Amino acid sequence: MRDTSTSALTALVVDDHPLFCDALTLTLRSIADFDDIHTAGTLEAALTKVSEEDEFGLILLDLNLPDVNGLDGLVRLRTAAPKAMILIVSSMADNRMISHALKAGADGFVPKHSQRAVFQNAFETVQSGQPFVPDGYIDPQGQDATREAPEEALSRLASLTNQQARILNLICEGKLNKQIAYDLSIAETTVKAHVTAIMRKLGVHSRTQAVLIAQEARFNRVLPSDT
Repeated sequence: MRDTSTSALTALVVDDHPLFCDALTLTLRSIADFDDIHTAGTLEAALTKVSEEDEFGLILLDLNLPDVNGLDGLVRLRTAAPKAMILIVSSMADNRMISHALKAGADGFVPKHSQRAVFQNAFETVQSGQPFVPDGYIDPQGQDATREAPEEALSRLASLTNQQARILNLICEGKLNKQIAYDLSIAETTVKAHVTAIMRKLGVHSRTQAVLIAQEARFNRVLPSDT
């Protein structure tokens, strides 16, 4: 469990709409005593701030950013800031998205344009170490590939070649195709072909779903040094 006992926190708001960033900043200042609140309009800017700041206590993250869409940004930000409380603030607040976000590392999910009291409740809930979900949320059990039996997920993961397993491990670390190609000294087009094959074998349609299955199965294959 992440340490959420610090009374004064530094926060980061990640949203590409300046006015909404300002609104969230005002909301945060009204609900808790923050030392400082930073803002970022892209995921890359947020990752840069995370690398420069000693430790953000709270991150508010929109899922739809100019340089990333969906949960890939959450996966990368969670890897970069493992101790931070991360609240997703998004208009994509259906049950499946909330479920995926929580499994991908979010501490809570607040629908955009929620009232200040909802943000207050969300902050207090995640600070106490509990996940926050909005009223009316129903966990869609049995409706997605990440909730399959652990042995079935392991069987699918076991079907990956060593090179595909290496690439999946790197995807789980939040690395992009270009970074994976550099790390493995292969062409980016080769990485893309492997990613396509990985998703086909796992029966998923996105990198994020592949990561969720790997996390669900605690996937971390020990690999030989040769390729």
